[in-house]
Amino acid sequence: MTIVPEPAPRIDLPWPTDGFSFGGDYNPEQWDRTVWREDIALMREAGVTLVTLGVFSWGLLEVEDGVFDFNWLDEVIGLLSEAGIAIDLATPTAAPPIWLHQEHPEILPVAHDGHKYWQGGRLGWCASSATWRFYSTRIVRELAARYGNNPAVRMWHVSNELGGGNRWCYCDESAAHFRRWLAERYTTVSALNLAWGTAFWGHHYTSFDQVLPPRDSESAPNPALVLDFERFSSDALLAHYVAERDVIREYSPNVPVTTNFMVTQNPGVVDYATWAKHVDFSANDHYVIGDDSLPENELAFSADRMRGFNPSRPWLLLEHSTSAVNWQPRNFSKAPGELIRHSLSHIARGSDGAMFFQWRASTAGAEQFHSAMVPHVGTRSKIWHDVCELGAILGKIAEVAGSIVEPARVAILFDDTSGWAWASGQKPDNTLRISEAARHFHRALWARGIVADVVPPDADLSSYDLVIIAGLYLVDSATADRVYERAEQGATVVVTYLSGIVDETNRVLRGGYPGAFRDMLGVFGEEFFVLGDNQSASLDTGWKVTRWSEKIWAMGSDVFASYADGVLAGSPAITRRSVGAGEAWYLSAHLDGEGLEAFVDELLLRTEIVPKSPPVVGVEVVRRLGRLGSYAFALNHTDHAVSVALAGWDLLHDMHTGNQITIPPGGVAVIREDSEKVGDLIL
Repeated sequence: MTIVPEPAPRIDLPWPTDGFSFGGDYNPEQWDRTVWREDIALMREAGVTLVTLGVFSWGLLEVEDGVFDFNWLDEVIGLLSEAGIAIDLATPTAAPPIWLHQEHPEILPVAHDGHKYWQGGRLGWCASSATWRFYSTRIVRELAARYGNNPAVRMWHVSNELGGGNRWCYCDESAAHFRRWLAERYTTVSALNLAWGTAFWGHHYTSFDQVLPPRDSESAPNPALVLDFERFSSDALLAHYVAERDVIREYSPNVPVTTNFMVTQNPGVVDYATWAKHVDFSANDHYVIGDDSLPENELAFSADRMRGFNPSRPWLLLEHSTSAVNWQPRNFSKAPGELIRHSLSHIARGSDGAMFFQWRASTAGAEQFHSAMVPHVGTRSKIWHDVCELGAILGKIAEVAGSIVEPARVAILFDDTSGWAWASGQKPDNTLRISEAARHFHRALWARGIVADVVPPDADLSSYDLVIIAGLYLVDSATADRVYERAEQGATVVVTYLSGIVDETNRVLRGGYPGAFRDMLGVFGEEFFVLGDNQSASLDTGWKVTRWSEKIWAMGSDVFASYADGVLAGSPAITRRSVGAGEAWYLSAHLDGEGLEAFVDELLLRTEIVPKSPPVVGVEVVRRLGRLGSYAFALNHTDHAVSVALAGWDLLHDMHTGNQITIPPGGVAVIREDSEKVGDLIL
């Protein structure tokens, strides 16, 4: 097992459904056969076009080692095919069968403290295990050979939420695989010693054979070792995905293959930007976080991250919930219509479908109180009403499918690896969630009706007028050079505190903070000044600073704002420097909500970035562009009716809007805009 091969996505394959994909995980094996025909009838009533099949079915497909039973799956596929419902056939490797764990307990993951996990969970396998690879690819081969040419199978789905339960394994086989990975990455042990700074504490290696994963010890591990183990763990899981994918492609070469990401505002369990280069299209599982102060914005951020992997192609929401989930501390039900608004929020931002976990609520098992399209109570329910209404809406707006989100003028750089680097080792503020910096900028833009692409550091930045680098702790020289070049070409670049602090080996860049961007910004950061929970400072603009501040010097840059009080009184806080045809700003402090919003207003004013529709508090308007023109999605997140200035054809009510439309509380409008109103938006 080596580093993952070169990406090989196939972008010319057809989308799995005509129009939007609508449905969810279907687990008929949980139910008596008498329920199956009822399920099919209800799916047709709701307008379901795609179901994910077989995710957790391995133990019922291979009942013992080498003994297969596909009769029940043949029957279900036949029923779905007869009903005209497309199938996303999943490989069942998220849930190894009990007999496999009993015969080969060595495949079970080992925790960092040496504890070996037992059977009974999901994703109970080590990605480095050769035994696991043999059995997992064998069941995939059996499935692909049997169903690879079945016309009802329109999409393949490898495993499920890879890394969600087996992110790391610290067993001896993983350790050996990690050493091979390191040898391929660094070539010599001397290069590894230099990259990791092993002279500290005298942890010098004379052979790759001496390296172990960051298992439990009495003190903090080397941050560089931890970061590389994070990278390795992502690559090991990706190599497994590629192994399953390549088996499928042997038998089903004309059907797209993907897997479901779990993209949020936090660093991912794997490096999703890298993974996105290996799937035929990106897919995501998203669940609203109950204690998030602005969940609709967190949803938008996650969707914008998904689109940011490839802004020119649709992606797929492969899982979300109809109402409450069961795995958060407190699980809140969705209000009437909220299911519809959440689904269309994802679609507005680039998804070509809305899929749920799951079709029918389980009565037993670990997720028996997770909401579903058909709840325990059945069809006499708010959930079923909204499911059917959503299906009807997706039919009415089918012409939007295949379009793309209007190209954004703003990019926010976000990187899973950078988040891992911040979490690897002790920091000046070990309570600070650095990934929130990007979310805070996104939230301010979202509130102003500005759509931003949340993109990985290696993204093409040439089309963006405003590039925001917020809390991007790890930055390599290539990224720094490309950002500098974009500023010289005319973009406004904004860099925040704790960006560009370490290089790709997690080593602090010397010569002053923020090392990677210091020359572009014309600043010299001398020292960090962390603020406690009850501490704050003010800027001479009147803006309030909490959590974080820095002692910086303006070296060739203009001072836009200075600290007005506290130990840094009189020192620069925000600087600006002309760079070629553009400019570069540095924000050394964590601004509270009002201060950050005022700063964002300043940036938008200077870059002349304005929303296409005047912003209305509590309403987001996002546009997708297609052959027939511009489609405006207007989502009302308030509890009262709101009028929005939109002119065009109301797809949901089959009528012209006039010059504005009134959206009911919690409601949604989808408008094909009048061409004379949008002009250059038409493709």
